[in-house]
Amino acid sequence: MSDSPASPPLVVNVQYIKDLSFEVPGAPVIYSTLKAAPRVDINLDVQARRITEDQNAFEVVLTIHADATEATDPVANGSAPKGARVFLAELTYAGVFTLTGIPENAMEPVLLVECPRILFPFARNILADVSRDGGFPPVLLQPIDFLALWQSRRAPQTASA
Repeated sequence: MSDSPASPPLVVNVQYIKDLSFEVPGAPVIYSTLKAAPRVDINLDVQARRITEDQNAFEVVLTIHADATEATDPVANGSAPKGARVFLAELTYAGVFTLTGIPENAMEPVLLVECPRILFPFARNILADVSRDGGFPPVLLQPIDFLALWQSRRAPQTASA
């Protein structure tokens, strides 16, 4: 038996903002003309890559685009036309993770499900803060089911294989 303690299977080495952009194209007029909280459409993506081939260190990147437009009244068929852009927030939040003793076939779900689950609360807070600091109601993202997201991304790959 070894005297050294076993390494944990997943270690968070560092988390960081890789890129952050917040634009208000209609400023300052939008602040006086906006009558209701804007409609915010969210687009989220997760990517992972090995940093160097000879190590088990991976960069996991969570990218969130929040496109806020003026809320408009629904038309007769129930859909609402898209109003003028209020703001655009783009956040790329990343972490470097070390995986130890994880089988090769289990790495993808760890990198694309567990790691983003760790990063998400921090990215959510940054997005809420930047939208609030930009003069708008904070964008409060609902929890994301990263397992379902990963499975939906794998479905087209499995079907084509």
